[in-house]
Amino acid sequence: MPPIGLAHLTLLRLSPPELVSTAAAAGYDFVGIRVNAVTEGERQYPMEPGSPMSRETLLRLDDTGLRVRDVEFLTLGPDTGPADWRPALDAGAALGARTISVVGTDPDRRRLTDTLAALTADAAAVGIRPTLEPISYQPVRTVTEAAEIASAAGAAVLLDALHIQRGGSTIDDVRALEPRLVPCLQLCDGPLAAPEHLDLPAQLPLGMKADGSVLQVEARVQRQLIGDGELPLTELIAAAPAGTPLSIEVPHAALQSRLTPLEYARRNLQSLRDVLAAVNAHA
Repeated sequence: MPPIGLAHLTLLRLSPPELVSTAAAAGYDFVGIRVNAVTEGERQYPMEPGSPMSRETLLRLDDTGLRVRDVEFLTLGPDTGPADWRPALDAGAALGARTISVVGTDPDRRRLTDTLAALTADAAAVGIRPTLEPISYQPVRTVTEAAEIASAAGAAVLLDALHIQRGGSTIDDVRALEPRLVPCLQLCDGPLAAPEHLDLPAQLPLGMKADGSVLQVEARVQRQLIGDGELPLTELIAAAPAGTPLSIEVPHAALQSRLTPLEYARRNLQSLRDVLAAVNAHA
């Protein structure tokens, strides 16, 4: 069975040390930690190297044996530069992260590629590789587009089951990727067709705005547990390189409000294990 991790967006209300403890108690192999706030109003965890929270996170990693595979999240816009990414790289390096997740919001393809290449060079110096995530409501929305930019910049691609479906990519697009471009696969579930309307939860997560697009609302707060929807997850897992680590990214506001973080983490892990059992049964 491939390594299974818990992405921070699944339980964003937990601080990094709390996420590590919860993931370890639930039985995960690794975690992804958000060291850089993404949206306006989102809590910025003080994860500078040597900070009390960074030190506490390292202590809990040592105590539990978990590791940090990736940190997130950087937005690469027209004016993004080293001053924007170096704090996140330093925070990730202190945790032993291997990759850092980025999204391309710059519509100028050449400039975005140059920015990603500069980030990749700086990240390599601390042992980290950027992963460009195609996101359905951003300029880089397909697997093929992300792969072309990442290849040119020396980076990798972060595949997310929901954004693959909503961005118009296919399983064949995933299968066509060079294995070196796929260090991780993020999994969740949902309906095949994008919803036309979604009701926001009564209490919005930090940084979530009430005027967000349907695709953004779905991605941030209304993903479904693995196996509860219609996404072709077994085919997606089979299309990725053998042994690719799997990260669970399932923000589900309604269910989270009814369960403790540990219960929610366990529920998600079991749902993926059930799908993997089905994949192995048909291998």
